[in-house]
Order: sequence, then structure tokens, then C-alpha cells
Amino acid sequence: MTTNTEQQNAAVADRKLLAQSAYSDGRHLAARQSIYRWQQPRYDLPGMVTEELAGTHGTVVDIGCGNGKFVSRLRKDRPDLRVVGVDVSEGILAEVENPVLVADAQTLPLAEGAADAVLALHMLYHVGDVPATVQELARVLRPGGVVIASTNSATDKREMDQLWKRAAGDVLGIPEGPTRVSLSSRFSLEAAPDLLGTAFSDIRVRKLPGIIEVTDPAPVVAHLASYEAWAEQCGVPFGETVARARELVADAISSAGSFRVTCLGGILICRR
Repeated sequence: MTTNTEQQNAAVADRKLLAQSAYSDGRHLAARQSIYRWQQPRYDLPGMVTEELAGTHGTVVDIGCGNGKFVSRLRKDRPDLRVVGVDVSEGILAEVENPVLVADAQTLPLAEGAADAVLALHMLYHVGDVPATVQELARVLRPGGVVIASTNSATDKREMDQLWKRAAGDVLGIPEGPTRVSLSSRFSLEAAPDLLGTAFSDIRVRKLPGIIEVTDPAPVVAHLASYEAWAEQCGVPFGETVARARELVADAISSAGSFRVTCLGGILICRR
């Protein structure tokens, strides 16, 4: 389990870093998303969100929409909905079809009850004040509406954490190096129900366990490299550690035939 330091947590929620580096475009996000091509079972997360919105009509606001993966799918599958993408990064929104808004999730430029549904998918760990943002999601949601959030478990991809510490240790010449930055540490699947429960009384959790198995180091290396924006918080030469991780994964594949990563994510369906 990766536990962030106070400095790492601050960096994960640093608005300037998010907008100008981590999500200045869709490159790093796409790299993190792409590793799930090798997961079994495969989950169609955009399809699950569409399914959960079966009874929703009107306006759906996707907060922290990133490269628009969910926005695009909803517009395709539910053309009757008005889907609005919102993100703190103007750069990444260039990839998303209008209507979009550049805004901070903590202070949304939306009227009270303006949304029939709100999506907060793998993004609440990036906000500066998670409890205040949960209240803001509730504020813009109409009575009877639904909020759908998603995140990963504190134990998600633990083999990646172990790989990083071993690679970092090798680079530094010590038995075990520092842990890598965890994005979901501030809003894990385990902590999410309590955090969301301050504003929503009806919360349903759908856990999504799986195994990623690769026979080429490239997907794992791309995933690790996608954390480049937080390189200064890793306490180790970032590029060298990623390169060493590639060698370690290649060795594991050579000896075992594959490299396996245990995953656990989930979505939370919330009503007031």
C-alpha cells in the first residue's frame, strides 16, 4: 500500500501543476488509461456509467472530464442528454467537443440544482479540499439526481508500488527506495463512502477487481512514466528509475513468462 507524504498529497492537488503539467494535454492520462487493455476481466467503465444513468434526463456534468472519454461515450449512447465537460486544464479540454467549462471543482460556475447528474470519475483525489468539493457536487445536483464517482483502492496495483521501490533502491544503491506518488491515496475506494456520506445518504459501491498481465514491459513503463509531473516528489532520479523498472519487468517476463498486476477500482453511485 502506498501512503503519500504531506508534500506528495499537496502536489497531487496542486492546481497549477495539474493544469500546466500533469493534464496540460491528454498524453499522460491516456498512458494511465491504456494499461487496462491488458486487464481481465475487462470493464467497460463508460458503459457502466451510461447504464447507471438510464433513468436520467436533462443535463449531465462531467467534473474533471480530462480527455473526454466519458463525455464522448455519453454523447454517442445518450444523444438526448446535454453533457457538459468541466476541467481545471484548458489544454486538455482542447480535445473535448463543446460545451466545456474551465473551472475548479471546488467552486463550480453552476447554479444550485443545475445538473440532473454529476460525474466525478477518478478526479476527487486531485481537489484541494475533498469534503468541500463533495458539498459542491451536492449543491449543483437537483433533488432526485445522482452523483457517480470512481476511484481506486489503497491496495490497487501494489505490484507497481513494489516494482518502483525496488527500481528506486537500485538507482540509489539501497535495499529499498522511496515509494512512488499515489493519486488515489487522498480519495481511496475504502475512504470514499465516508467522504461522500457527508452529503449523500444513499451510496452504492460497485467494486471492479482484476488482473493485468503483460508480456512486454512497454505498458507498465508507460504507466510509471505518466507520473512525470510528480517527479520532484519521488525522491529519486525519475528517468533512471523508470529505465531500471523496465529492466526489472523484462527480467520478470523472461523468467515467469509475464508480469502481473493486481487491480481494484470501483464506482460509487450516490443519491441524497
